[in-house]
Amino acid sequence: MILDAVFGAEAITDGDWVAALCRVEAALTRAAVAVGLADAAAAERVEKLWSEPVDVAALTRDAVAGGNPVIPLVEAVRSRAGDDASAVHVGATSQDVMDTALVLLARPVCATAAADLTACADRCADLAREHRDRPMIGRTLLQQAVPTTIGALVTGWGTALDASIVPLSSAAAALPVSYGGAAGTMAAVHPHGPALRAALAAELDLPDPGRSWHADRTPVLQLAAALGVAAAVVGTIATDVVLLAQTEVGEVREAAPGGSSAMPHKQNAIAAITARAAAAQAPGLVATVLAQTPELQRGAGPWHAEWPALQRLLQSAGGAASRLRTCLEGLAFDLDAVARNLGTADPDVGHAADLVDAWLAAR
Repeated sequence: MILDAVFGAEAITDGDWVAALCRVEAALTRAAVAVGLADAAAAERVEKLWSEPVDVAALTRDAVAGGNPVIPLVEAVRSRAGDDASAVHVGATSQDVMDTALVLLARPVCATAAADLTACADRCADLAREHRDRPMIGRTLLQQAVPTTIGALVTGWGTALDASIVPLSSAAAALPVSYGGAAGTMAAVHPHGPALRAALAAELDLPDPGRSWHADRTPVLQLAAALGVAAAVVGTIATDVVLLAQTEVGEVREAAPGGSSAMPHKQNAIAAITARAAAAQAPGLVATVLAQTPELQRGAGPWHAEWPALQRLLQSAGGAASRLRTCLEGLAFDLDAVARNLGTADPDVGHAADLVDAWLAAR
């Protein structure tokens, strides 16, 4: 989608989904062999079927009947597997494969976002050292207040960024494999269910949750919350940059500001603007995920509602972090404008410099 790039998003495509689904199914076949539930030769032939090209348009069409793409995908492979069909989708249900595929898609997006947020925090630390005790006017309720320092301003940005990275990384790392079977009891592979789940987790390098989480959406809720916090932090910093870059203030500028189709003189803080716009999309998506309350053993609708919300949330939060990184890596302070706006205010700001020292020492 052409707009994804504007907001810094790495789009999760239909092809990405299909590849993740097939990866889960192939891993399940290998795991079944590891615990003695599938013949090795048959499993090898089935695994090759999962690597064959998939007609995404046909899969999209056929997914409507069962409410998810796993059903027609498994049916297609089983029909080609013939006598080896028992090594396909061993003891699993559609939600196992969808949830695990979502985990596989989410983890690299979160890793990239965490790396971007870390780079943003590192850039703030550089700016804080450079401008540790450089006075600037503080602003409260959007009115001039008392002096602070540039170092203290960017220290506030950096501490918030640092605080957002740990929960995001932790939530992503904790995303587990999903394997519970039809009603979460692994009855179809009893008594080998726990061993098969552990083998599947090992194949995919994911945590084994020790339970079915079809209706326990805690992993997804924690992920959504962490993405929401990260987006909110990005949005706050991007807003500060947009405000400070106004012509009448002029205290910051981006390295590559955006232009205008009608006004050649315009120098828009476009990286900050699009970071802010991407971050603004996150709260509603977080709310959608947190509002889902699946009933009994598997949700009739709430589980399905997570898919598009989480996909867009990953894109919006990840895109926001990417665009903020672009903004901050080229951000410069106009010291003349900073001094002009400070005016005759008392420049005694040693207390503000102390905030910088404390943060840098704690990193």
